[in-house]
This record gives sequence, structure tokens and C-alpha cells, in this order.
Amino acid sequence: MSAAATIRFDDRVAIVTGAGNGLGRCHALGLAARGAKVVVNDAGGSVEGKGRSAAAEKVVAEIAAAGGTAVADTADVTDPAQVAAMVAGALERWGRIDILVNNAGILRDKSFGKLALEDFRAMLEVHVLGGFHAAKAVWERMRAQNYGRIVFTTSSTGLYGNFGQANYATAKAALIGLMKVLDQEGRKNDIRVNILSPTATTRMTEALLPEEDRALLDPADVTPGLLFLVSAEAPSGVMLCAGAGCFARAEVVETAGIYLPPEDRSPETVAQRFNEISAPEGAATLPNAWAQTKKYVALAREAQKKRSGKP
Repeated sequence: MSAAATIRFDDRVAIVTGAGNGLGRCHALGLAARGAKVVVNDAGGSVEGKGRSAAAEKVVAEIAAAGGTAVADTADVTDPAQVAAMVAGALERWGRIDILVNNAGILRDKSFGKLALEDFRAMLEVHVLGGFHAAKAVWERMRAQNYGRIVFTTSSTGLYGNFGQANYATAKAALIGLMKVLDQEGRKNDIRVNILSPTATTRMTEALLPEEDRALLDPADVTPGLLFLVSAEAPSGVMLCAGAGCFARAEVVETAGIYLPPEDRSPETVAQRFNEISAPEGAATLPNAWAQTKKYVALAREAQKKRSGKP
């Protein structure tokens, strides 16, 4: 196997939301170390003076000390006007936007019976609408320049569920659907859209992790996957999982399924043949929603031909 080309981001401009600490900080540092000009966005850790963030400015100082280029930004991702101003500022400063890393997030864990509407809504505002606002703000610029890389951040909770995280799981799963659509809509303009599912020790997770696991889950070990997903040779429509130096790919798959003739279309038949319906042989990832419709129509037509005896 030939050696992979070195991934660089020279002359590229990147925005990383929630970049003052944890995963976002590591992503910003990683991008800058490989040549990108980085907008380090973080609405927290405010200091005296309008539009300043101690957390973001600390990361910018780290980047500058290493010889990189970055600017701090305090836009609240739930406010579309602030997000638009952040993007406009980057365009005014550097003339383009090549990479968007939607990393900003919050946690408000409670079992479903105790979950308040405001905690459910807040999760959607930050994760889903926050990701939407940022992607919407850069989309037309990326289309115009025929180049863009966008990564949303999901979670194993969104993929597989986790007790006490109904609001978080809903928000993170919603981003998978958004990514899948933008992947399709961005292709003709070389806008590649992916999703990262990280597990790492951060301010959001350290209280949930056993002490002996925390040292293994360095957020910096997730960043190599992120850098690949926003590189010139990135795939698109991929869900990459990463943590503790491990990398895997998640897929939404559908089993081959079965056709039931009209006389057998009852809940009892579905129950009786549920193991056949669930059989993993022939399971596949479908390229889009219409592929499912076409699959079912083809199965039905083929079954009807066999029943009629027609070739």
C-alpha cells in the first residue's frame, strides 16, 4: 500500500464552534497546526469587555504561540444573527470559508419522566438549530467557491440510546438526518458533509466516566478523524466514530426484507415471520430515501410475477 499524502490546510479557513475547551479546542489546534486559519468560536468563559471569551482567546494564544493564525469569536450558535456575523467577519478577514466544524454542545441529563420541556428544547436549540444556523450561514459561500467541508457532531447516544439522555439522543440523532441530506445536496459543488461521533473526557462527560477510563479518552485522540473528514480528500455522508485511539464507521442499514402477498398481510404474519424480516443477510445501507421505495416496488413486482407465472 502506498503512503497516504500528508493532509494540509494551507490557505483554508475553518470555523470551529465550541472550541474553547475539550474536543473543539483540539480540533482548532489540529487545523491550525496543519496550516488553516481558524475562527475559534466559544460563547462561554466571557471576560470583561464586549465580544470577548477567555476560553476562546486562550486557544487563539496557543495557536499563535505555535506559529498559527486564529481569531476568537463569541457568537452564540443558537442566535442566527450572531452566527451570520461570525461568518461575515471571517469572510471580511480572510475572503473565504472552507471548513465548518459544528462542535458546540451542552448536556442536561434527566430520566424521561423528570425531563422538563425547557431542557428538551434547549438541547435542540444548541445542537440541532446551532448546527443548522452555522451550516446555513456558510452554505452559499461554499457553493459559490465550489468547495466546502462540514462536520456535525453526533454521539453514541444518538446512534444507540442511553438512559437519562432522551433530549441529547434526540438532538444528536436529528443531526444524522441533516448530514445525510446536505451530503446529497452539496455534491455538485464539492461540499462534503460528514458526522463525527466522539467519545472523550471533556467537561461534559468527565462526571459520567469511571476515573480509570478518563486517561484513555484524551480528546486529542479524536481529532485525527476530524481532520480527515474535513480534508481535500474527505469522503462524504460518513459517520465516523472515534475515541481512545480507536476509529470505526457507523452505518444505518436495512435488512433485505420480505414480500407478503395480500392474503398474508396481517399482524400475525408479520409476527410469525419477524425473524425473516430481521435476518441480517443482505442488509445494506441505502443511498437515499427513494432507494427504499424502489426496493419495495421491485420486491413486490418480482413476487407478483412469480405468483402469476409470467416470465
